[in-house]
Amino acid sequence: MHFDLVKIFHEMDWMARAVTFALLAMGVISLAVAIERMVAYVRSTRQSATLSGRAANLIANRDYEALLGEAQQYPASHLSRMLVPVLRVYLQHEWQVLDKPAVVLEVVRRELARKLEECSTDLRKGLSVLASVGSVAPCVGLLGTVVGIIAAFGKISTTGSGGLSSVAGGISEALIVTALGLLIAIPAVLIFNALSTRSDKIQQGIVASGGEFMDHLEFSQQLLEEAHHVEEAHHADIHHRGMDPMDGGNGETGLERRDGRQIAVS
Repeated sequence: MHFDLVKIFHEMDWMARAVTFALLAMGVISLAVAIERMVAYVRSTRQSATLSGRAANLIANRDYEALLGEAQQYPASHLSRMLVPVLRVYLQHEWQVLDKPAVVLEVVRRELARKLEECSTDLRKGLSVLASVGSVAPCVGLLGTVVGIIAAFGKISTTGSGGLSSVAGGISEALIVTALGLLIAIPAVLIFNALSTRSDKIQQGIVASGGEFMDHLEFSQQLLEEAHHVEEAHHADIHHRGMDPMDGGNGETGLERRDGRQIAVS
């Protein structure tokens, strides 16, 4: 089977050519979106994996300022895009952790939810273009076919000649447009499904990392509160027993007589 596409294109009327150009534009746009998304996903995955490995020790040591500086070195990572604003909010309110722990954690949790939503939107950026091309391109190709068939029958009415041979050329030209629409739509749909799966996988990892980080902050906050309560109870016990915290805990406090001599009182 042989088709002279150049000859077929030149024999098309202006409407069929317009449809062909529209389909070619859809194909170019969908290809550009697919390449851009693939590159973005690969870079995000690699940088997120590197950041995750380096951030584990910093989080365990609660060195959040160093973690912030480390995360800023990976701008293409969606994990970094989620983590950097959350760390900034926490460090901004860190001095209120002991006084208002619930408020601080709630502020951080809301910031985390906002950044997760932004990351989800960024991950799916451009995928709607692929979905639209996959669903619209066959219809546009069918439109070109209908227009081509109408033009073919119009030539019959103009020339007055009938028969299959007189319309076969016009119908074949029209069907080429439908084939072009399917040729563009099928890869667009397949690429859309593949990129959607990749996007969901990245988003799932970011959501899990954000949840683990919030769990770490809440657990660390509980430890700080318990240590603070123990310290307060210790000072209160010392004050109640009349002991000086600096006397070594021997149960004695120094009282001074008028003559300046010390009296040890148990």
